[in-house]
Amino acid sequence: MMDDYECIKLDGEGRQAGLCPVVVEAPLSIFINGRHFATAMISPNHRAEFVTGHFYSERIISGREEMQSLEIEGDVARAVISHPLRAIVPRRPIVSGCGGIASFLDQAKLPRIDSDLKIDIEQAREAMAAISLSELHMATGGVHCVGLFGDGEPIIIEDIGRHNALDKAIGSSLMRRNGFDFGRSYVACTGRVSSDMALKCSVAGIPLVLSRGATTSLAISIAQRTGLCIIGFLRGKRMTVYCHGHRLEG
Repeated sequence: MMDDYECIKLDGEGRQAGLCPVVVEAPLSIFINGRHFATAMISPNHRAEFVTGHFYSERIISGREEMQSLEIEGDVARAVISHPLRAIVPRRPIVSGCGGIASFLDQAKLPRIDSDLKIDIEQAREAMAAISLSELHMATGGVHCVGLFGDGEPIIIEDIGRHNALDKAIGSSLMRRNGFDFGRSYVACTGRVSSDMALKCSVAGIPLVLSRGATTSLAISIAQRTGLCIIGFLRGKRMTVYCHGHRLEG
């Protein structure tokens, strides 16, 4: 979603007044069983998918069946879940930039990914090509794109925050009628793979993440322990495999 704003474009000595497309950022206040949980700054599309995926990747729910109801009206989302005590955390914003509201990292409680999934180099390149076709990104330059591939039709979603886009993709897959096997899927994203991205993939049981950008030391540390394969700088024929390279064939 985008709006047009008046701007002045400069090019060398020339200048031109006109309209520029700008991606929309909007707040979403989230309540769990009547209690304010957080306010997320997100792109205003796929909000139900975001809430569902965020709850799952933050271990507030362990499956869609634990989401008893979800109503979104205006900029407020009201959810009723089976185990509200999991959501008792200090209130803080879920920002559109780095970090989100990722769970406190307890190395002793990191999940283990149970999957024998492998993909080949061509699949990796095709996934990156698919998420690079975002019309919203090409128009505004202001969103990240995340794709979830491998189990059924690909899910490709944009958001101003890469971790928000990943939550939306996870939530969208959970809301599919026929279910979704995260262990047979892999993620492609336009932004870097930081610790929160690696942890969200690991919690969901997704065994491989591809990125056009870089990764971080903590993301690699998490991935080494959970079984997540991280591949970065996937551009054209080049890519860098950081850990669990057995998941990439060829």
